[in-house]
Parts: sequence; C-alpha cells; structure tokens
Amino acid sequence: MVRSTEEIISKHIIKPSSPTPKSLKTQQISFLDQIGPPLYIPLVFFYEAKPNVDHAKISEPLKQSLSQALSHFYPLAGRLEENSFVDCDDSGVEFIEARVHAPLSHFTHNPKSEELRQLIPVDSTDHTTLTLVQVKLSFFECGGFSVGVCCSHKIGDYASYAEFMNAWATLCRGEPLVSLPSFDLALRLPPKPSVMVHHTGEKEEFATKRLVFDAKLLQKIKAKCVCDEVKNPTRVEALSAFIWKMFIDATKLKRGPERSSFAAFHAVDLRPRAVPPFPDQTFGNCYVGQFAFTSGNGMMGDLVPSLRAAIRSVDADYIKNVVSGDDYLRIVDEANESFKRGTTDLCCFSSWWRFPVYGVDFGWGKPCWVGTVAQPSQHLVLFMSTPEGDGIEAWVNMPLDFSDFIQTGYNHLLTGVGFPQFNGGSS
Repeated sequence: MVRSTEEIISKHIIKPSSPTPKSLKTQQISFLDQIGPPLYIPLVFFYEAKPNVDHAKISEPLKQSLSQALSHFYPLAGRLEENSFVDCDDSGVEFIEARVHAPLSHFTHNPKSEELRQLIPVDSTDHTTLTLVQVKLSFFECGGFSVGVCCSHKIGDYASYAEFMNAWATLCRGEPLVSLPSFDLALRLPPKPSVMVHHTGEKEEFATKRLVFDAKLLQKIKAKCVCDEVKNPTRVEALSAFIWKMFIDATKLKRGPERSSFAAFHAVDLRPRAVPPFPDQTFGNCYVGQFAFTSGNGMMGDLVPSLRAAIRSVDADYIKNVVSGDDYLRIVDEANESFKRGTTDLCCFSSWWRFPVYGVDFGWGKPCWVGTVAQPSQHLVLFMSTPEGDGIEAWVNMPLDFSDFIQTGYNHLLTGVGFPQFNGGSS
C-alpha cells in the first residue's frame, strides 16, 4: 500500500451559530450510552467533481452550515464528563481541510480500510481527545472531494449520526429542517450511578475485507437459508448466517474441530420496537445487543432461526422489563465473562444497511460512495448500503489466519462455480 501524500490547508474550530440556552447546558446520557464503546464512528462521503466549483465554494458553505447544524445538535459541540453527562458548553468541533495528491478513484476503486484512514480526522480508536465530532474535508486532484467524519460512539449510534449528517446537508443546501433531534433518551433509559465499560483498549491484529453482495448474490444466499422455521429470511438474516457459518468453519479449521460453542451478537435498534415507538430522531445509543448460539455442527440454514429469534426477542416487553432495568447489564456482564474465558467464539454484527447516508447531498450532488474504517475488533462485521441501494457491503474483520478461508468462500459464491462447501456439508 502506498499512502497518498497530502497537505493540511487549515484547521478550524466550528462552534454553534447560536449559543446553547442555559437550561440545556447539561445533557444527561442514557445507561446504554454509559456502556457504549469509547470509540469514534468513522464515515467517509465521496463526491465527484463539479464544473466551476472551487474549494472556497465548498469549504465555506460546509463550515457555515455545520455551525447552524450544531445549534440543533448542541451536545455534539460539548464535552463528555464523568461518563454521565455532556457539558454543552459550545466548545465546538474540529474542522480540517486537506489537499490530497491523488484522484478520488484511488480511494473508491477497490477501497481498502487502511487507505481510507487518511481521509478521517482522527484515529477512530483514539477517544482521548475531548472533541465529540471531528470533520476532515479532503480535495482530490481530479476536483472531487470527500467529507470524513468521526463521531463519538459514547453519545450516539449510527442512526443518530446519519440523522445529523442529513440535517447538516439540508442546511448546507439552504433548506429548513423538517424534523429536529430528540435528546430525551436518558429520560427513557436513565443513567446508572456506577457502570462498567467493557473495553480493554488493546488493539488486536486482524485483517479487514470488504465483500460486496449485489441483489442477485443476496437472493442466492436467501434461497439457501430457507428452512421449515423460516420460509422467507431477510437479507440481513441470510447474509449474517452466511458469514457466521464461514467464521464457525474457519474457527474449527484453525483452532480445532473440538470447538463447539459459538455466538453471534446482533445490534438491534430499539426505536421502532418500543410501544409506543421512540421517535426516529431519538439521539443516542438506542440499541441493544442480542445473542444467538449454536454448537456449530449444523448447516447454514440452521443458523437463521436462532438469529431471527434473537433479533425479534427485542419487543416492547423486553424493552420495558430488561432494557429499562438492571437485567440487561447483568446479561452483558455474564456474556463478557464467558467470552473472556474463551469457551465461546463470538462474531459481532451491526447492520448499517438502508440508513439514508446516500441522501447526504450538501448541494453538489449525492455521494458516489460512502465508506468506513475498520473498528478495533477481529470478529466484527458491519453491513453498509451499496450506492445502488439494493446490495450490501460487508466490512468483515477477521483473525489474520482466517483471511484466505473467508475470501475463498466469497469467491466461490461470486464466480458461480458452486455454493461454498463448508465443513459439515453445504447448506
């Protein structure tokens, strides 16, 4: 990999266009925020060149509209205190401008996570910085540009920041916001006086692969996942089963066939599942993780019922009785202890598919591609939308020695030479 050279043009601190009222200066975070990972959510939005649009005509409107957006999303311009609340002191967010000596296509053609790191403003694992949001605007030789953002996972999830990015873009186009964010999650899920954050801070060695599944491939996988219990699996269920099965068989091959306890963690959005539903604009870590388990001896289709059951178990009663009390924290603690002992092999899934990131149009057209940067976990799978909207990009973190096995399984599916043959038979 050859890193493209760049020049930093400028650095600014962008503050809200209007001061935050005193009554809103202290913003409590929910207990799900408290246990959230001390990481940034990194996203890079790529925009193709437009004629007769120079750098100033891009950077100035972006900075002005960001200032306006922060007046509505005022906690993002504050500072997290004591893992309990945000001091909404209008300190602002960092905005970096850079010139990259490479074309946009260098990053979007066969993108690699390690190259995309150059386009985000900060190491996504470095949460020692106080700023909750950081932005990097990069101009390419071809005239295109990218907007890289790192947003603190301590106070918001992917859905929260998709809402923020679309609001910022709306204001940059000179249009009024049709909806405003809601910062009342702590009222629904109050913070706890003492909460353990499960994050070691240790950086694991892993490989990251971006596997693209178009609509045709997804349909092929869905067809293989049909079973008596699930006649019509969703795309996310089927793709999760496909990748989980590859992880299971890679584990048995590389770690020993005696491995017999496997878990899949799926992040589940609470907003539509509560009764009444939480507003779509609810800002915060409004999700829980649910676990599906298997001995690993079955076929791919056998995994779908347990995945569906885990995801669908998050209903109104679950939210009321488990998430709203101490039971969920106990479940998380017990699960973490099991994984630390090494008796269960875990694969984590988070679906960012179909969130409206391709609608983030600042006035120069919609992004031609939206990418991310690998998070520091060797068993993490992120699902993102393709530009066409009907496919899924899977960003798969895996142990280094799993890389060839998983790439081969994907290639078999992609080339049509036959469905991947896993240990224990095909599915």
